[in-house]
Amino acid sequence: MDYLNAFWVGGLICVIAQILIDKTKLTPARILVGYVCAGVLLSGIGLYQYLVDFAGAGATVPLSGFGYTMTNGIQKAVAEKGFLGVLTGGLTAAAAGISAAVVFGYLGALIGRSREK
Repeated sequence: MDYLNAFWVGGLICVIAQILIDKTKLTPARILVGYVCAGVLLSGIGLYQYLVDFAGAGATVPLSGFGYTMTNGIQKAVAEKGFLGVLTGGLTAAAAGISAAVVFGYLGALIGRSREK
């Protein structure tokens, strides 16, 4: 059942983004930033944790999950280091994901060949 919940919640998040792309004049970049901000906001007020508990990777893998991860890292770092944690916590918590994106992006650039459309 966990797999099914992850699938439909993650899919619903993606469907909402696709509807926003198709039906509004928002650019994909603005929608992605909106998802990260929504993840931060919902995590900050404690609502996103319920979605993570219910859907697991279906809630943590999309970009809203990135905001959730950063918020949790900041909250933990503030509890440990005080105000300095605001600056360091998000990057520390999201470092693995950011590093993976850079490495796999670089590998993709080495394997693929860029061309004009």
